[in-house]
Amino acid sequence: MPTRDLMVNDIEVMIEGAVLDGMILLSSCDKTTPAHLMAAARLNIPAIVVPCGYQLGGHCQGKPVDIEEVYKAVGAVVKGAMPLNELEEWTRCAIKGPGVCAGLATANSMHCLAEALGMALPGTTPVRANSEQLKATIQKAGQKIIELVEKDIRPRDILTKQAFQNAVRVAVSIGCSVNTVRHLAAIAVEAEMDIDMVKLFEEEAEQLNQITQIRPNGPHRIEQFEAAGGTLAVLHRLKEQLNRGVMTVENTTLEQILSKEITIDETIIRPVNNPFRKEPGLVIIRGNIAPSGAIVKLSAVEAANREFTGPARVFEDEDVAIQELGKGRIKAGDIVVLRMMGPVGGPGTVFACSFMAALAGAGLGDTVAVVTDGELSGLNRGITIGQVMPEAACGGPLAIIEEGDTIQINLNDRTINLMIPEHEYGTRLTNWKKPQRKLPNNWLKFYVDNVMPIEQGAVFGKRN
Repeated sequence: MPTRDLMVNDIEVMIEGAVLDGMILLSSCDKTTPAHLMAAARLNIPAIVVPCGYQLGGHCQGKPVDIEEVYKAVGAVVKGAMPLNELEEWTRCAIKGPGVCAGLATANSMHCLAEALGMALPGTTPVRANSEQLKATIQKAGQKIIELVEKDIRPRDILTKQAFQNAVRVAVSIGCSVNTVRHLAAIAVEAEMDIDMVKLFEEEAEQLNQITQIRPNGPHRIEQFEAAGGTLAVLHRLKEQLNRGVMTVENTTLEQILSKEITIDETIIRPVNNPFRKEPGLVIIRGNIAPSGAIVKLSAVEAANREFTGPARVFEDEDVAIQELGKGRIKAGDIVVLRMMGPVGGPGTVFACSFMAALAGAGLGDTVAVVTDGELSGLNRGITIGQVMPEAACGGPLAIIEEGDTIQINLNDRTINLMIPEHEYGTRLTNWKKPQRKLPNNWLKFYVDNVMPIEQGAVFGKRN
């Protein structure tokens, strides 16, 4: 997360220093697309986001292998179920060319949402890196930015409340990464929009169903999603649910874009009246552990695992949790709490996906739940409760959970609760003391001292 906000400020310095009239933002991995959208919203000069595409996976011993498979295999190696040399062979096969991780993880999710917001040219996401399609998009973006400068069409003309509603509806319908919530919140903050993004996701989730099943949400690959029509096809599918009067970087409204018929592969992108699942891909859950909400990629949780009660296994270091997993000390039925990993606690938001991948590789992905205030990968599957708010380092209830406490998760009811008496809950919160630590005088310390709450996008630079 600190890298995302560092990029925003870097762009400001470069643009202001050169006194540019417009910008094309070449976006790649997880943090660049949200950073570019945040910078566009802050600077408010004509801008186009060009997502630069995904990587293709390969094959190893006749089996399709991509970065998701490599992540999951870590746990298998830790548990001794897979030899290390086989994993090493997979790493040599998993990535065939440049681009972001295959699958609907954070990078591809944000690429799609840039288009859903109207800030990427229509029909350009997802796209394979280095493809002829991407080259054509870059050429068109070079022509279009001149038009936007001449017409004085700026990001804040595009990034309206209605545009954010459209993006959330797309995210929920296709099962985007859990990290899209914080990134859209951060973009809205930079655009000076008064939007409660968590509440918006919560509301929209009750209105929409899942019309795609792109890995890790199902069997279809990201290249199949592109071939089926991609984000533009999803926008067509959701046409009646969208605000079609919004402006886009095409210099036309979404209504005009959707007036042109396109071919959609129904086996990959279903109509809204015939979804793959009659439920949203992303949901917000609440309870006494997450009074401000937590995020679940429901599309990656099997229906049989929606209700889960178990003892808490508490860790404040992901490496220690992985070591305990390798020793067989984390068992089916446990609920692993990974805390002090948020923007303040990290410091700077710890990437907790390695434990999730190890858990899946160890064959416990469907029988052990994980609750964290850290950052997850959009590739994570299983009973994963992410972005618990408020974070533990800011005194959120995640901080008071003790080893062995019973936690109850009910995704059907959208709840997560610590099962202790109310008076004990209050006493623990009252007695909790923020851990003392001395950070070096560096970027992370500046970030921790100035970061906004995660529910407001964890934007660097507290607002009045």
